[in-house]
Formats: sequence, structure tokens, C-alpha cells
Amino acid sequence: MQGKFLFEYAVIRVMPRVEREEFINVGIILFCAKQKFLKSVFVLDEARVKAFSAAVDLVELKENLAAFERISTAAKGSGPIGQYDQASRFRWLTATRSTVVQCSKVHPGFCDDAETTMLRLHQELVL
Repeated sequence: MQGKFLFEYAVIRVMPRVEREEFINVGIILFCAKQKFLKSVFVLDEARVKAFSAAVDLVELKENLAAFERISTAAKGSGPIGQYDQASRFRWLTATRSTVVQCSKVHPGFCDDAETTMLRLHQELVL
């Protein structure tokens, strides 16, 4: 049976060389308004990223991904974007951009528990 709560998610991607349009899925960001849930999770496989491009600054990349997590939860240090409401933060994080850290298109679905769904998607699409 289909879940009760509408959610939206995107896959967080690392594109070490934007001009080549090759990417590695590293995380998931999931928003469920009814459950007041916005969170992202990521795992960075450094060896895999370096295989794409040895020139990648892994420290900077980790900082950018950590910023996704901070903004998602409006944590301390999330800056002015972190002060937006959940829906606005989700839209800002998933907006189309041409940077090393990007998101896929946003996909909808239904779930009973947003946290469980996010972890399942992370398992299926990233790990």
C-alpha cells in the first residue's frame, strides 16, 4: 500500500569535472512537508572521486557537502539560507547549478516515515 505522506527527494552528486558531465552519487536530500522533515545524508568515497579527477580538493568538497547537511537542518552555521523555511531551503539546495556539488532533478513519492525512506533511497541510489 502506498504511504500517506507526499515527499520529494533529489540525489546529491559530485561532478569533479563539470565540463565532462560525469558524476558520482554521494547522497540524498529529502523533504516531507507534512512530517516537517528536511534532511540530507551523504557518504564520500574519496578514492572514487580521485579516480574521476586527481585535482579535486577533498577538504573543500567535504565542507560543501557538510554545508548541505547544515542548511537542511537549519543548524548553527548554516548562514542566511539556513534561516529560510524548510520548503525554501529544499528548493534552494536542489536548484540547478553548474558546480562540483549538484543535485538531480527532484522526484516525488509517498511514504509513512521520511527518515526511513531517506535511508532506503540512500542505500539504493548511493551505496
